[in-house]
Amino acid sequence: MPYPTRSDVLPIQAVVATASPSAWRDGLVLAQADAQVTVALLDGEVHDLVTGATPQPGEPVALHPVAGLLAVGGAWFAARPAVG
Repeated sequence: MPYPTRSDVLPIQAVVATASPSAWRDGLVLAQADAQVTVALLDGEVHDLVTGATPQPGEPVALHPVAGLLAVGGAWFAARPAVG
């Protein structure tokens, strides 16, 4: 498996994501603006994330909540829950 492009991803995040591939959860982007992305997971959960990723609404993504990563296409981005 090729290594994904990474943006602002700490080495420990990459290790956790690689060690626990079953934790990735698929979803669709609901909204994106000002370094914040809203993702609706396929199980119905909605997550507001602060990230450098800029996916468009409707775009498929994957969230690794344990590692704090958002995968968009072939790239991983650090992502943390938005506060407030």
